[in-house]
Amino acid sequence: MDLIGMYLRDAMGDGCPVCRILRKYEESEIETILYEHVNDPGVREKFRESLGLCTHHAWKTLREAYSDPLLGPLGVAIIYLSILSEYVASLERGRTPEEGECFLCRLVEEKETSTVEAFAERIEELLPEYRNSESILCRRHYEMLVSILQRTNPQAARRLESLQLEKLRVLEKRLGSFIDKFDYRAREKPTKEEISSLPLAIEALKGLETGVTVRKRGKEKGRRGFPWR
Repeated sequence: MDLIGMYLRDAMGDGCPVCRILRKYEESEIETILYEHVNDPGVREKFRESLGLCTHHAWKTLREAYSDPLLGPLGVAIIYLSILSEYVASLERGRTPEEGECFLCRLVEEKETSTVEAFAERIEELLPEYRNSESILCRRHYEMLVSILQRTNPQAARRLESLQLEKLRVLEKRLGSFIDKFDYRAREKPTKEEISSLPLAIEALKGLETGVTVRKRGKEKGRRGFPWR
């Protein structure tokens, strides 16, 4: 297995491995910006174009800054003072500035595409790893992966479909058992697996919240089919 394959394998734990790669990538990009690029003209311009990033990334950036004692809010404050000043100046001139595309959303979307494609290319090596793990691909990334495999490796697509259903049935059973443990007649406490079944069920249906899932949610409204096709 090559380095990318091992990278994908190592992401398999609880929940969707693609979502977890994207969340880690997103957090790493935000950290790099706050540590290294607060005063970078190119990065400042990208912030300006989207009026301070999308809502999701704007708040996530602030949370990351406050959560790291070596950072604090100063860098974010410097960026947003510049943007706010330009916004005020535009309103004073009677103009309403347009909100452009969030560059972090674009980066995460590109990372998502490359990750799913890499997964598909290495499906024969990764499918046994996926089977033996507690991972469950979220609905979005499962459908993206199957869509690729149906064109490139139909047999692997069918094996993945069967395995995904098997994993979801186990999760369904655990979540039902978790609910049963709340019955006053129950004598046992929920197990660790049963307790984790609720957040995993949400993740299996909705994925983790990253810029790309928030962004796609808006794009998918009123549309039919898969937005990546």
